[in-house]
Amino acid sequence: MIKPNRALSAGVLTIGVLFLYIPIISLIVYSFNESKLVTVWSGFSLKWYAALLHDDELLTAAWLSLKIGLMTAFASVAIGTWAGYVLARMGRFKGFTLYTAMINAPLVIPEVIQGISLLLLFVALEQTLGWPKGRGIITMWIGHVMLCVSYVAIIVQSRVKEMNRSLEEAALDLGATPLKVFFVITLPLISQALLSGWLLSFTLSIDDLVLSAFLSGPGSTTLPLVVFSRVRLGLNPEMNALATLFISAVTIGVVIVNQLMTAREKKRLRDMQLAFMQPEPAESVKPAAPVGAVGQPLGRRAA
Repeated sequence: MIKPNRALSAGVLTIGVLFLYIPIISLIVYSFNESKLVTVWSGFSLKWYAALLHDDELLTAAWLSLKIGLMTAFASVAIGTWAGYVLARMGRFKGFTLYTAMINAPLVIPEVIQGISLLLLFVALEQTLGWPKGRGIITMWIGHVMLCVSYVAIIVQSRVKEMNRSLEEAALDLGATPLKVFFVITLPLISQALLSGWLLSFTLSIDDLVLSAFLSGPGSTTLPLVVFSRVRLGLNPEMNALATLFISAVTIGVVIVNQLMTAREKKRLRDMQLAFMQPEPAESVKPAAPVGAVGQPLGRRAA
């Protein structure tokens, strides 16, 4: 048996961590740079954060991206949960192959193809039905939901397949309807998968550039589009300040969610330990009637 080399493993891990986090750390450090040149340090200053607060274009784009991200996350979890549950529990029904292919298609089709297809679809709908009126927040939201539903469905499907069905079957045996079992039993058991799908959908929507470029219109420019257009003209310290705020918000959110999930898991384990430690109720034993010397109960005479 080959033993792992600890020094080599630690070295590879260190290089990987540095490769991932040195750019982020440098971005945060230079967000406090006084100079307008992003790569030249000239002193500590908070003026770029003040300038960011007065940049209406960036703030409007950030607020629009946040709204679309929240709408996409909730819609993707609602649709993806049912899609993943059907994949995991309904077996191979008629059209199962087509259904699975349609769910997994956004994972393998390039976003450029998806963006062009949706753009042509919305143009045809506008010419035929008069909806949607141009491109904007609704068209971007539909495109982001189409992309994120696949990720949520895969996450929920894997979690539902691993779940023990004994609790659901017990609830059904006790008279609960399948719909009530789903909302009262199944959803709490897969809550971590739903949270993971929600966070992943929100991140993908906030970060999406390709679909937004095809589906956006005048007055509906998201934050990635604004950042991309400005970066092509040169690096701007305000971008570093904005990225630092996003990194801080995401870090705080991840820490809070991790603490809540850890506390919930500890509480669950503690409740299970207390349940196992409780003594079982003693069986009631009926006192035997006193017997006499000859083995017959007192108060009766032997015949």
